[in-house]
Amino acid sequence: MKKYTIICLLLLATFTSCKKSFIELNDPNAVTIENSFKTENDVLLYVNGAYQALRSSDNIGENSGLYTDERSDDTGRNDAQANSGIPFQFNDFSLLPSNGNLKSHWVSLYGAISRCNIITSNIDKVTFASEATKENYLAETKFIRALMYFQLARKWGAVPVVTKQLFTPAEVTEFTYRQPEAAVYAQIISDLKDGLTSTLPNLQTGNNAGHASKAAINGLLGQVYLTMAATLADNKAENLANANTYLTATYNMRPFTTLAAVPYADVFDVTKKATNPEAIFEIVYKQGDLTYASSIAANNQALGETINSLKIALGAGGNVTRDLVLDYEPGDLRKDLSLKFADNPTIQDYFVTKYRDVSTAAGANGYGGNNTPIIRYADIILMLAEVNMNQGNEAAAIGYLDMVRTRAGLPTYAVSRTNAAYNTKYPTLKLAILHERRVELAFEHIRWFDLIRFFTTEELVAFFKAKSQGDFGQAKLSNFTTKDRYYPIPLDEYKLDPAKMYQNPGY
Repeated sequence: MKKYTIICLLLLATFTSCKKSFIELNDPNAVTIENSFKTENDVLLYVNGAYQALRSSDNIGENSGLYTDERSDDTGRNDAQANSGIPFQFNDFSLLPSNGNLKSHWVSLYGAISRCNIITSNIDKVTFASEATKENYLAETKFIRALMYFQLARKWGAVPVVTKQLFTPAEVTEFTYRQPEAAVYAQIISDLKDGLTSTLPNLQTGNNAGHASKAAINGLLGQVYLTMAATLADNKAENLANANTYLTATYNMRPFTTLAAVPYADVFDVTKKATNPEAIFEIVYKQGDLTYASSIAANNQALGETINSLKIALGAGGNVTRDLVLDYEPGDLRKDLSLKFADNPTIQDYFVTKYRDVSTAAGANGYGGNNTPIIRYADIILMLAEVNMNQGNEAAAIGYLDMVRTRAGLPTYAVSRTNAAYNTKYPTLKLAILHERRVELAFEHIRWFDLIRFFTTEELVAFFKAKSQGDFGQAKLSNFTTKDRYYPIPLDEYKLDPAKMYQNPGY
């Protein structure tokens, strides 16, 4: 192994755990990263490796809800074993910088970025038959890198930004400092806009499903600008205008006429995932495959239940807060697809049923074929409702909101406003859109990001503390304070340089 090659693979988060003797070992038979970029296929393998990093439960894969859904008011942990362990800290708002899961998430996100940086730093060594192929690989790589930095910026705020392969301890030290959120977002936007100059198709299908596309890049750009408008002090009107532009571009690439033409159940039907017209970007899993199968259906199944998987459940499955259950309106077609009450005497609680695979191909081991949606059209449509509302275009916003409500079998917003119960719970269009996003996109690892976009930090604290503790489970709402807007910098990262890797307030 070439001297310091290990550093570029592990990047910032794990550097301090490396021993010098290990770093400096040289294997004369090893193929270094620099020498492995020879053919177009070599580049493809590295790009696939970058996508592979997303699958991890410590990244944004199907079982990564700990870092999003469990941080929100949608899911949590109610068993004593979890309560005594470090995962419970996320939902209990008692998160410590020393939390092992927190560090694992940070390491995984930066690990994926490191894979992308290796590609961008070495791709010029390869001669391509077509320049378009090279540009498409770069577009996909930069999309993944942007997606990772978007996760980091929303969860930690200011974070280190690295866009090249690192080789030496001095280089690692040079980049070990937190850059302002605005700088992180500038890098995200740069990467995504570079991808728009490629020849990637509007949507990926067939064997290319799970790869980035023009619709995915536009959709992510729209979400980034919408988040910037809500969370950064400057250029709100400009950011909203850009959000509308890119979200509309994605919407115009849809392969269907109206959203109602795509049944909600079909979106999550594992037998129809190859032809799902609502999918924009997903993490693809392979049914029946020991290595690449999905486990989300089996993992979410509660004891005594058989709705999700043929695998026998032993625990509570994916716990759902009563606060979310009560947010579904009467007649909402999405409720029975998304969750169920487990009547087993030892459970007596709701669990997640949105992801199911009871096929013989998945079998008794639960090797399912569910994909993980990262961006889909209902999300884009509701973001268009949100951005138009923020721009003062209420009629347009309501039009987009009604697209989603109609498919769910619910009355239009205008009709619903005449219902006293609805009007009391959602007295403003803003709260109506937030509600719709919650029940439409439940368990898709989105809710926490919606909350920090819809509310200021002070408003978010008030929002949580206005909830009923009885509907929230074991996690204590009283723990929630302004510090919980951001995660703490993992302790090992902070110790690298307490001045440049300064801790977030309250930790």
